[in-house]
Amino acid sequence: MLRLLVALLPTLLSAMRSRRDLVLENLALRQQLVTLAGRRHPDIRPADRVFWILLRRSWSRWAEALAIVEPDTVVRWHRAGFRIYWNWLSRRGRRSGRPPLPLEVRALIRRMATENPWGAPRIHGELLRLGFDVSERIVSRYLRSLPRTPRANATWGTFLRNHRDGIAAMDFFTVPTAMFRVPHVFLVIRHGRRDVVRCAVTTSPTAAWVAQQLRETFPFESAPRFLIFVRDAIFSAGLTATIRSMLKEPTRTSYQSPWQNGVAERFVGTVRRELLDHVIVLNERHLRQLIESFVTYYNVDRTHVGVGKDSPCGRPVEQRPAVTSNVVSLPRVGGLHHRYAWRRPIHDQFGEALAARAFRGFPGVTFHPRVWSRMEGLRRQLGSVSWPKSTARRSHSLSAAPPESSKARAMEWAQKDTIRARAWA
Repeated sequence: MLRLLVALLPTLLSAMRSRRDLVLENLALRQQLVTLAGRRHPDIRPADRVFWILLRRSWSRWAEALAIVEPDTVVRWHRAGFRIYWNWLSRRGRRSGRPPLPLEVRALIRRMATENPWGAPRIHGELLRLGFDVSERIVSRYLRSLPRTPRANATWGTFLRNHRDGIAAMDFFTVPTAMFRVPHVFLVIRHGRRDVVRCAVTTSPTAAWVAQQLRETFPFESAPRFLIFVRDAIFSAGLTATIRSMLKEPTRTSYQSPWQNGVAERFVGTVRRELLDHVIVLNERHLRQLIESFVTYYNVDRTHVGVGKDSPCGRPVEQRPAVTSNVVSLPRVGGLHHRYAWRRPIHDQFGEALAARAFRGFPGVTFHPRVWSRMEGLRRQLGSVSWPKSTARRSHSLSAAPPESSKARAMEWAQKDTIRARAWA
């Protein structure tokens, strides 16, 4: 009888429980079965911990259904969750520690450290001069994280850029003619702006002739400090002494090393590719004319990568003078090359020429007010042209018709001005 009561006691107690307790107990048991499914040790994940923390807060008899861990473990999980929650509340909207460096300042520090052999104090001073409020310690700490790179000022390119204004080079090259003669072309080029300062043609080069060419090229002690030339028999000891007398340091290249005179050799290659490969040289006079025209184009019009996409003599940037302006091509070197510039249309040039004549004052010539306002704008652009009072007084007399003789004479003068402008262009 006692055994029967003990066996029926759980059933009686379960019958006395509420439906809510039964559902929560079944849920807790099923969750533990899932945790232990196919494993000897329970696989407890963060979601399982959250489940038991929530069950602990909502059900008072949660410890009776717990079998995979001790109840104290669930309490520790709950306390750890509170610590994480309150830490998140205290740090929300605020960053701990010093504020990070802006991306612009970091890129600037990296650039200064790469381009210069500077340390943290010098870079910090430059940043202060640029208006960046950072501390020297932050700059020093950031420099430690940068990789070690070679100094930008310790390269051969920097060394040559600092000394190229005091270096010139000379060289010879030959050109066969249609009459089977081989004249020699002598050139002198500066390393600073890559400008050719001398280019002469001869059929019998000698040391004395080269010395005279150098005297005419660099008069009155205007020669650069160093003069580079190859190992040629023309550049003899007497010529070397002449170069030293001009306060220049003669520098010979090594044996069979044309790359040491690279600037002059590159110009020779440019002359052959862009001029001599496209023409047949008839004689020495013809060659001299071709070389002179190409050197003028090379120094004035041709852009070079080595001088920042500029010409050796400096070529100003042309701004578009008017909306109606077009780009025209100006032939150079007999049409082998061209230079491009802005030019106004012919009708605009004709109108400007007519307006310029009107500024000087024609007796009896009148204009419509719209034409007069346009000429007034042109007058403001010219600035130096004086406006005749007699013409201004007659400008608004619409009833008076201009005499035919004066109009024909104005048109004839305007056409002549247009022809001169086109010839000058």
